[in-house]
Amino acid sequence: MNKLLTSMFSLAVASVMAVSAQAQEVKGDAKAAETKIAMCIGCHGIPGYQASFPEVYRVPKISGQNAKYIVAALTAYKKGERKHPTMRGIADSLTEQDIADVAAYYEQHGKTEAVTAAPTAPTDKVNALLQKGGCVACHGANFSQPLDPSYPKIAGQYKDYLFVALKSYKVENQSTWGRSNGIMGGIAKQFSNAELKALADYVSSQQGELKSLAQSKFR
Repeated sequence: MNKLLTSMFSLAVASVMAVSAQAQEVKGDAKAAETKIAMCIGCHGIPGYQASFPEVYRVPKISGQNAKYIVAALTAYKKGERKHPTMRGIADSLTEQDIADVAAYYEQHGKTEAVTAAPTAPTDKVNALLQKGGCVACHGANFSQPLDPSYPKIAGQYKDYLFVALKSYKVENQSTWGRSNGIMGGIAKQFSNAELKALADYVSSQQGELKSLAQSKFR
């Protein structure tokens, strides 16, 4: 009986905490973000724009990305869980409301109908890698409808960015570059860089909702 009461009490506390956390979630305003995205446009508003740190790669497409994922990513840069000097500096300058607004803006920016097409069949080698990493379990069968909106859409993302991102989960302890994420770190460390590149090449070749749209600071 005591164990039952303890379990019920724990469940009740967890439920209250979950409701409280949901109530405190900041709601983004896409319209308000129009005055807050100047720093984003400099890289993400130039299709195919290349960054040079820690190596040369195209900055990710973020138009059409899940807002909750953008919030999670910016918050990780702000906390230092993702180590990238430029993104850390930008994230540090944003309030929670700013982050929510920017995320809401880019989720709607250039949005099209959801992709429902099944991915093209991978080679046996790539399929084995996908199975080993359990990629579908979180990112969805077509890599464009994640299990949870806090996970990213990755279908059609630039392959060089995907490769750099995957490698970064293997070096979370680097002082200026790396990503600290228990799940992705555990997955990425199972693979060689050549295998990560093969995964990135395949996922980037799939039909997706992500875009890199030209934007001007002068509007």
